[in-house]
Amino acid sequence: MTHSFALHVPDADLEPEPLDPEQIVSGSPEVTGKVVWESPDGRQVRGVWQITPGVVTDTEADELFVVISGSATIEVEDGPTLRVGPGDMAVLRAGDRTTWTVHETLRKAYAISL
Repeated sequence: MTHSFALHVPDADLEPEPLDPEQIVSGSPEVTGKVVWESPDGRQVRGVWQITPGVVTDTEADELFVVISGSATIEVEDGPTLRVGPGDMAVLRAGDRTTWTVHETLRKAYAISL
């Protein structure tokens, strides 16, 4: 088991996580991220994720996240449109099909359950 820890999310060093070109609707968004903790069975993942401006599609996991910086509009197919910015918490359901319009580079801290 990993020891308890704290991480200053705004300054966390992130690694490139290339997008599937089929996910990009417009612009040239770039994704970076870092997994900071994962359960031994791989079903719980905690980390930091960032995306630069553009429009992308995704199929979501069961996720709770808090926006640290930046802003985006997340359209959930057959669901709500979420507008998120610094300090906002959002919950996405596994299987949600989404379109993210990233207005300013968005950085979030997340917890995913698989």
